[in-house]
Formats: sequence, structure tokens, C-alpha cells
Amino acid sequence: MGALLDAGLSRRDLVSQLSGLGLDHSLRVSRVKRGALGGLHVDVRVPRSPAGRHKHPHRRLAGIRRMIQRAGLDPEARDRAVAIFEALGEAEARVHRVSIDDVHFHEVGAVDSIVDITAAAVAVSLLGIERITASSVALGHGSVETEHGRLPLPAPATLELLRGIPTVPAHVEWETVTPTGAAILRTLVDEFQPMPAMVTEAVGYGAGGDRPGPMPNLLRAVLGRGAGAASDRVILLETNLDDLVPEHFDHLMDRLFEVGALDVSLQHLQMKKNRPGFLVRVLGRPADRMGLAEVLFAESTAIGVRVTESDRIVLERKQRRVDTPFGRVGVKWIRGMDGYATVTAEYEDCRRAARRADVPLRDVVRAAEEAGRSAFDVAPRRGRRR
Repeated sequence: MGALLDAGLSRRDLVSQLSGLGLDHSLRVSRVKRGALGGLHVDVRVPRSPAGRHKHPHRRLAGIRRMIQRAGLDPEARDRAVAIFEALGEAEARVHRVSIDDVHFHEVGAVDSIVDITAAAVAVSLLGIERITASSVALGHGSVETEHGRLPLPAPATLELLRGIPTVPAHVEWETVTPTGAAILRTLVDEFQPMPAMVTEAVGYGAGGDRPGPMPNLLRAVLGRGAGAASDRVILLETNLDDLVPEHFDHLMDRLFEVGALDVSLQHLQMKKNRPGFLVRVLGRPADRMGLAEVLFAESTAIGVRVTESDRIVLERKQRRVDTPFGRVGVKWIRGMDGYATVTAEYEDCRRAARRADVPLRDVVRAAEEAGRSAFDVAPRRGRRR
């Protein structure tokens, strides 16, 4: 929260969005120094109980989910916030060997943590951030006091959330990554890599508590925009199946997209002994390797998965929802290598709008793309002279 406020996030807009949670709190924002660097420190203030102590109610995931869903947030921010809490719930359930429905959130259930998580999800929407990368996660060592007693660092829930994510030692004896922070990273970050090529537009520093040691307790956020085509790393998971029930493929595809797949395809094969079969191909990010493999093993008859990693060249793109006579529809803006931009409508949004309004799909697509060109200020492309 502090890093993004320092980078230009509107405090007024953030407070307005958080008010929908219905939690009695306020934000105290102060400029501080950590080592040689300055940053913004955000303290979530909650009323004190009659005994003079902050209340830390124990909440279940279902109650927190209802609170966020009733908050009137932007749908994307709402879904991100719920996804962060669900990631936390799954990690706590694994650590304590209980059902996710039986997980009681302690520190995470407190008002300040609910505000922290919701603020992270809201900030991404308010700033119009379309892609997030992060460096390898630096982990401290030692121990920490919790509601469950003294625990080793990294905390067990933190390690669960960092499965498949690259980490490095921070060489400090304090908690550099909490379960809340790990859940935010796992849910919001598209790829863990060095800072990508971009035009830097803003830099913000968020300050934690003042800690001893060689590293200042700060989080740095860098906001920028792409410059034409960019490159990243992707993984390709493949498996050959000769006994896949074809009507089950829709479910397999949905589950793969839920855990981060970028694309999923199915191709017909002629396998050994002339058996007909299928090649399932899944494109994803390196950090999602194990999660995607787990779905393939659980939801298909695969007993082995081939994984290759490669470079990918991607065009600059943006997404936005626009108003049309048939409702709000998502559109995608893409800049080609030649510098020209195009706008395409999201098929699923258009299909739902067409059915709702009982009009031809092409009418919705045409209206959405016209609205998108206006929203992105894209001029019609002229034909080339011959």
C-alpha cells in the first residue's frame, strides 16, 4: 500500500474503495526513513476495545468472502481480493491438516490484514496495472511469535504459498515475507523475473517497521509502460492421452485456466498400435509449472508430463471494459510491430451480451470494437498504397 501510494496511487480513491468493506478503520500515512532511503509507512488504525487492546476477531473464509463481495468493488479487484484470501486459506489448511472450511484466520482475520489485502487488489485496478513482475523473493531467517506460538521463519504458511516461486536468502534475522505478503505475491504476480524492459514512469517505496541489519525494510514498486514488443519466458507442458473422455476436456481446460494457464489446446494423434489419441498442450508461466502439472495429473489420465521452457515475444497490449448499447464489454488493444494498434472484443463478453439483448453476435462485436477504438483513441488504419 505504501509503495503504490508513493508511486502515485490516489489516497482518496483508495479510501473510498475500502469504505465499502464496512470495517471501522482509518489509514495513517507518514513519510519515514529506513536506512538511507525514504518511503511511505501506512498504519491501519482500528478502534481500541474497552480493555485498551485491539480486537483481533477470528474469521472464517466464507465470512471474509461475503464481506468483500458486498463491498461494491470493481469486479476485477473483488475477484483478486477473494483469490488472495482463498490462497491463504488453502495454505493454512495444508499446514494445519484441516479442511479449508475449518480454517480460522487469526492475524489475517484482523481488520488491518483485510484492509491490506483488499488495498493491494484495489490498487492494481485503480492504477490500471495490466502486468506485474517481481524479483525472486528474499527470505529472512529466525523465528516469529504468532497465535500458534513461536514458529520458524519463513513461517509454514509462507513456505506453502511460495511453492514453485523462486526465492533467495535475505541474510537478515527477521520476517521479510509474511503469509499475507506471500499470498499477495502468489495471486497478483504474473512472472518472477528481473525487471523487464519498459519505460519507467513512477517509483514508490513502502516502508515496514524499522529493522536492524544491512537491508532497509522497504518494498520498491516501479510503474512503467511497454515499448513495442517485449519478451518473457514461458513453459510448455505436453502429454499424450489415448483414453481421454472427449467431453471431459472442457472441465480440464477450465481447471487449467483457473491455476494460471495462458493457453490450452487439444490435437488428434495416431498413437502406437494405431490407437487414436490426443495431445494436450498447456502454455503457462514458469512459476505455475507444478500447479499446472498437478491439474493434468488430477483431471486427466496422464501419468507423465513433458515440460520445456522457452523465450516468447509478445506485443504490447492493454485491456479495458467499455460501454455499449448492449452493456459493458471487455476489449483488448494490441500494438503491432509496425506501430499500428488494433482493438478486438472479448468473445465471451460479447456472446453473453448478445444472448441477453437477443441480437446477433456480430452487432455486439462491432459496437464493442467501435467503443474500444474511441476509448483507446485508435485511428482507422488506412490501406497500403500499391
